[in-house]
Amino acid sequence: MTATATPGRVRTRLSVILVLLAVLAATVTLAIVAARGQGAKPSRAQQVQQIAAGLHCPICKDLSVADSPAPLAQQMREQIAQELAAGESADQIRAGFVAAYGDSVLMSPPHHGLSAAVYALPAFVIVAGLVGAVTLVRRWVRAPSPAATDDDDGTPLSSSDRRAVHKAVALLREEEPA
Repeated sequence: MTATATPGRVRTRLSVILVLLAVLAATVTLAIVAARGQGAKPSRAQQVQQIAAGLHCPICKDLSVADSPAPLAQQMREQIAQELAAGESADQIRAGFVAAYGDSVLMSPPHHGLSAAVYALPAFVIVAGLVGAVTLVRRWVRAPSPAATDDDDGTPLSSSDRRAVHKAVALLREEEPA
């Protein structure tokens, strides 16, 4: 037996290498994200800033409470600071503003109801892309090479069929008048 690589084997090896590289890249990315972890506990001013940055200013268009110069935004920042000093959590403070102003006060949509689609759609697109990529790679790997198809309809011939065709062609060439 010869140790030459057929195009099918080369494609298989290449696809395996590509899949391994994709898995390695995803693993490294997840490791970097996990390594960041939680830092030191933020100060009270930083906590106020973080909570205020997640709330829309009811008066200003497209500004957060943290960025808005409006008097109402200033009052909201002061209320956040007071509630933090009283021991309320960030989620409780946000819930109070949602109760007062509705879901539109949140800079990012809530994780329930129809708004959950905003969070689920990217995951769905990634999964659909991966399934499509795997399907295309499998078709590409399984596709017969052009040299392996001797029939007019593109189906591969077995080695015994190929020998029979070559014998028939040889016989026809011998019978042709010179």
